[in-house]
Formats: sequence, C-alpha cells, structure tokens
Amino acid sequence: MNNIDIEHFSIPLLDWYDRNKRDMVWRDRMNPYYTWISEIMLQQTRIEAATGYFIRFTEELPDIQSLAQVPEERLMKLWEGLGYYNRARNLKRTAQILMEEYDGRLPADYDKLMTLPGIGPYTAGAIASISYGIKAPAVDGNVLRVLMRYLRCDDDISKMSVRRRVEHMLLDVMPERPGDFNQAVMELGEVVCIPNGAPLCEKCPLMDSCQARAAGCQEEYPKKAEKKPRRIENRTLLIYELDGYIGIQKRPQSGLLAGLYEFPAVTEKLTMKEVREQLERQGIVNAKVSSMGAAKHVFSHVEWHMKGVYVQLERAFERQKLPPNVIFVSKDELSQKYALPTAFRFYLKQIIEGKNEK
Repeated sequence: MNNIDIEHFSIPLLDWYDRNKRDMVWRDRMNPYYTWISEIMLQQTRIEAATGYFIRFTEELPDIQSLAQVPEERLMKLWEGLGYYNRARNLKRTAQILMEEYDGRLPADYDKLMTLPGIGPYTAGAIASISYGIKAPAVDGNVLRVLMRYLRCDDDISKMSVRRRVEHMLLDVMPERPGDFNQAVMELGEVVCIPNGAPLCEKCPLMDSCQARAAGCQEEYPKKAEKKPRRIENRTLLIYELDGYIGIQKRPQSGLLAGLYEFPAVTEKLTMKEVREQLERQGIVNAKVSSMGAAKHVFSHVEWHMKGVYVQLERAFERQKLPPNVIFVSKDELSQKYALPTAFRFYLKQIIEGKNEK
C-alpha cells in the first residue's frame, strides 16, 4: 500500500470540505452526545433516513442522563426501524457507565472511549476528533473506498489489518483540524466517491492525484472478498386478531432481534389449508383466516421469506388455546408502544390501515 501526503491529499480535501460540507442536525454543535448518537445511527443507515430518527431520539432523550434512565421498551420503540437493536442497548449500557464513572460525560480520551460498550475504533475516533479535537482516525466504509481508489490498492477491505494500515496512514497526514479532516474523507465517500456505480470524479478535489482515476479503473475498487450466500428461512406469520386487538409475542433475550416483539410464526411456509389444520390442532375451529400476502426481509446472514395469514378469532375462550406468551394489544399500542422489527413493516401497515378487517 502506497503512502499519501498532506500536500496532495489533506490540503485540497479540507478546502473542498470547507466549501461543500452539508448542514446536518448533529453537526457543528460541539456536543459529544450528539456525535456519539449520530455515529451509531449512521453505521447502517443513510443520512437522509437517520436525520428523522436522530431528531426524535434526542428530543425525548436529550442527554446522557435521560438515556441511562429510559425504560428498555421505550428505547426499542425509539430505535424501531434502524435495526441492529443491540446498538441501542449498548447506548443505554454506556450511558449508565458514564453516569457512574465519568460524571455523565463522554471522556475526552480515545483509549477510554474504546472501553465503553458498543464503541469501537471508528466511533471512538469520530467522538475524539470531532468533539474534542484529538488526532484520531475514524475509518468507515466510505473512508476505505476513498483510500483504496486513491491508492489503487488491491487489498481486501474486509480484513482488519487493512483497516489498521489505513488508520495509521491517515494519522500520519492528519492536520490540526482532525474532526473536520475525518468528516471530509467520510463526506467525500458519501457524495462524490460513491459506491455501486461510477464515482463523480469531475467533482473530486483529489482528482489529479487519484491513481485509480489515472488508470481508468475507479469502479474496480475497493476489493472485498465475496460474502457467503445468505441462509433462507421460510416463515408463516399467524397474525391473530381478537375483538380488534392484535396478538404479539416477545422474542428471546438473545439471538436475532433479541427482546423485540413479533407476530407468532411457524418456521415453514404453510398453505391456507395447512394453516387451518394447524389452528385445529390448537383447538381453534371457528377462526376466519385470510391471506396477507408474501414479503421478504434481508438480514446480514439470513433472509426471511414470509407469508402472512390474518386469523380472526371469533370467541374469547379461544384466547386460552394460544401460546401463553402471546399478548393482545390495540392498534395504537402496536404503532406507538411496542417495538416490532422492520421485517414486519409490510404486515404492520396493513393492520394499522385495517385492510384485513371484514
């Protein structure tokens, strides 16, 4: 991996950033809490989508103390739709540690930040540099893409050793404005040196010294080992309705979507006839069943191929024939109180809009 230098990389990059940086709700506030929350949200979410979540989250939880005290179910509801729910739990765990050990403040120390739950090298570098002016790199996918194209480097960016080398390389050319420098590289990757298509090289401040552009092979970078195929899981969702209330259950406290709510399901695709037979085995014989259609949700390592079936229970005593952990909630509670994963959004929308009511 070749080196980069301040004259051809850092100086033009910061000049470009000063002229083109976007106005974001969490930027320019010198608030470590805002930097922390926004960086966790942005790890798997586009800026446009994260903005609304950030505003709602910080309006209700404006500081570390309020985050440390929020009930978990409310926290999950505020995080609903962002995915990776353990990140939200780590936010609360870290907030509690900060209240107990750091007087309710994020420490102005990269190494101490790294000891906190859910804060790795990237987030620690972002908080340290943006909020405290500490020279620390913050290397995410955007940064790796910029550097791999700029250097025309064939190294596999999924390897931690490559990320570490990039961190050291950036630290060597980091100017006296480390926070702006880190944000500049990230922003360049978001809006100019974009993924999944041709980068906008004519708008790039590094155009004249970029090695991939000089060779005309920008879209070949960065290099990354192919992922293993995702596992397919079939699920039939049984969406029970009783007197206008909808049946949901809590998932286990560990594993995928831990602690969130879901619609009861059978882990195979059933025909409508098989659904009726399933209900009869439970002793439910008077229910009206109707299809809610098929949906798919993609996680990092697994795909859920789902079929939704609306089950209208006609008699209250049939409630006793359902699994004991199923609770019935109103539609208002379903949309405002209980956190359901994005995987069920297709069906939740139908329920809230009453499309299956007869």
